[in-house]
Amino acid sequence: MRCPAGLLSNLYPSTAIPQRTASFSVAQLVRRPSKSSGSFSFPAPLRITNSPSIRSYSTETQQQTRPGNEVSPTAKRSPGRDPKSSAREEQHQETSGPWGNQGRGSLFPITGSPLLDAALTTIVGLGIVFVGGVAYIAWYKKTVLDKIEKAFSAGYDPALELAINGEELKSFSKGPDGEVDDAPWTEHLRRQEQDLIDNIIKGQTRGHYYFLIGPKGGGKSTLILDAMCAIEAEGVAFLDVHPDLEVFRLRLGKALDYEFNEDSQTGLFQRRDPREGLNKLEKVALRCARRTGRPLVLVFNNIQHFKNDDDGRHMLLQLQQRAEAWAAGGIVTVVFSSDDFWPYLLMRKAASRMHVLSIRDLSYTQARHALTLMRISRKKHQPDKDNVEKAVSIVGGRVAYLSKISRADDVLKGANELLRWEKAWLLSQIGLIPDCDDDVMDEQKWSSCSWLLLKEFVKLYQEREKERKAAGEPWDPTYLPSIPYFVHQWRCRQIMTRADFMEDLDRANIVSVDVNLDVGPDSMLILLAAREVVEEDGFDDVLNNVRDRVDEIESLHRTRELTFKDLSRGDMLKLDIDKSRSRAE
Repeated sequence: MRCPAGLLSNLYPSTAIPQRTASFSVAQLVRRPSKSSGSFSFPAPLRITNSPSIRSYSTETQQQTRPGNEVSPTAKRSPGRDPKSSAREEQHQETSGPWGNQGRGSLFPITGSPLLDAALTTIVGLGIVFVGGVAYIAWYKKTVLDKIEKAFSAGYDPALELAINGEELKSFSKGPDGEVDDAPWTEHLRRQEQDLIDNIIKGQTRGHYYFLIGPKGGGKSTLILDAMCAIEAEGVAFLDVHPDLEVFRLRLGKALDYEFNEDSQTGLFQRRDPREGLNKLEKVALRCARRTGRPLVLVFNNIQHFKNDDDGRHMLLQLQQRAEAWAAGGIVTVVFSSDDFWPYLLMRKAASRMHVLSIRDLSYTQARHALTLMRISRKKHQPDKDNVEKAVSIVGGRVAYLSKISRADDVLKGANELLRWEKAWLLSQIGLIPDCDDDVMDEQKWSSCSWLLLKEFVKLYQEREKERKAAGEPWDPTYLPSIPYFVHQWRCRQIMTRADFMEDLDRANIVSVDVNLDVGPDSMLILLAAREVVEEDGFDDVLNNVRDRVDEIESLHRTRELTFKDLSRGDMLKLDIDKSRSRAE
C-alpha cells in the first residue's frame, strides 16, 4: 500500500522523509508481539537509499521488553530487508508500475507513462465517436433524400389516398332512400381544362409554373386530383395551405415524407422552417430529373389561406422565388391554386414564368348534362326536364352546388333550399340596420357599400334578360354579370365609393375577381339572393336611410363643440376667425 510521508514523519521525527508517497509493506509498521512472551516488536528507523534509477526504503526491527521480561534471542532480526519480500516487491513493481496498484493509470500500459496512456485513450475514444458521428450523419442524410424521392413514387400521396378511400367507402353507404350510393367521388363531366391540367401533372410541360384562380367550389382541386389519380400520383406531391406557418410546415413535411431532422439524434430539440424541406426537395429533384428526364410536380392548394400580413406575404414570395428558379432549371413544376384575388396581385409583381389559368363555372348546357349524369351515377330517378332546367338556373354551373342537389330526391326543392340558406347567410354578413347606433357605423358602412355593388349586379342582370327576350335570342339564366375593376374610370370603385372593401368581399366569397380584373357576384346563388332582397318593397328607402345615418354619425365625429362659461344673459361674445395666417403657414 501507499503511506503518506506525513505519517512517516510522525513515526520517525528524527528522520528526514522526502515529501512523496513511498511503497512498502504494512507489516513493517505494525507493532506485533514477539515469539517470546512479554515482548513487542516496533519498526526500526527507516533507511532511505537513493539511486539514479530507483529509490528504496528499509527498516530494522527493534525490540522493546516489558518490565521484568527479557528479550528473546530469537526475536532479534537481522538488519536489512527480507530477500523473499524484496523479490516480491520488485516483481510487483515491474508488473504494476512504480506507483503501486491503485491510481497508476491504465491497466494496459502503452508508453509506460500513465499521463500519455490516458491522453492516448482519450484521443482514441474521441476519434471513434467522431467517426461514428460522421458516418451516422452521412447515413441519415442519404436516408432523408431516399425518403423524399420515395414520396414522389406512385401511390404514396396522402391526399390521393384519402380520395381513393372515400371512393371505397361510398360503395358501402346508402342514400336517404336506402339505395346504395356507389357513385365516384368526382361526379362531373370531363371539363375542357382537364387536358391541360393532365399535361401539367404528368410533367409534360417544363419551364413554367402555374396559378389556378377561380371561385370556391368551382372544381380546381377536383381537376388536380383527377389528373393525379390517372397516374397514381407518380412524381406529384399535394398539400393544403394553412394560415399557421407551423401547421403549414408539418403539412409540407407530410407531403414530402420529411421530418425536418426531428427524428435525428442530432436534432431532437430543433425546429426547422419550410426552407429546409425545399432545399432537400431541390436535391431530390435534380437527381430525379437526370434519371427520368421530366420534372417533379408540387401543388400548393388554397394559398389564399395564408394571412395577408408580412409573414404570409413573405412565405408566399419565398415559394414563388423557388418556383421561378425550379422552372428555369426544369426540375420542379409548382402549381398554385387560390379562391381569392389578392395572392395573384402579390405574385404578379415578380412573375416572369407564371401562367395563369382561370377556372370558371360550367355553362348552362354543361351544367344540365352534368346534373343528369350525376343522378344516373347515384342511381337516382331522373326528374323532369323542366325541373332540371329550373334547378340549374338557380344554382348555376357551380360543380359543388350541382353535386349537392344531385343527392336530393327532388332537385328543384334542393336548389330552393340552397337559395334560402345563401340568402340567410348573406343577410347575416351585410344586413342593413336603419337608424343604427354609432357603435356599428363601420359595419353598416361596409354593408351599404356592398349593397350598392350588388344592386348594380342585379340591374345588369335584369337589363341583359330583357334585351335577350326582346331580341328573341336564347337566354342563359346562369349568366353572371361583371363590372370592370380598373378600366372605364374605375366604375366598380365609383359605385362602391370605398375600394378598400373589395378585398373583404372577395375573401367572404360575396364577389369574385377574375384574371381580367372583372368583378362579379361569386355565384348564381349570391346573385339571386341579392335580387330577392333588392326587389323587396322599401329596399331603396332602407339603403338610403342607412347611408344618411352613416353620414350623420361621421358628421358628428367631425364636429367640435365649444363651451363658454361665466356668461350671463345679455352678454355678447365676439369670435374672430383668421384663415390668412394658417394659409401663410
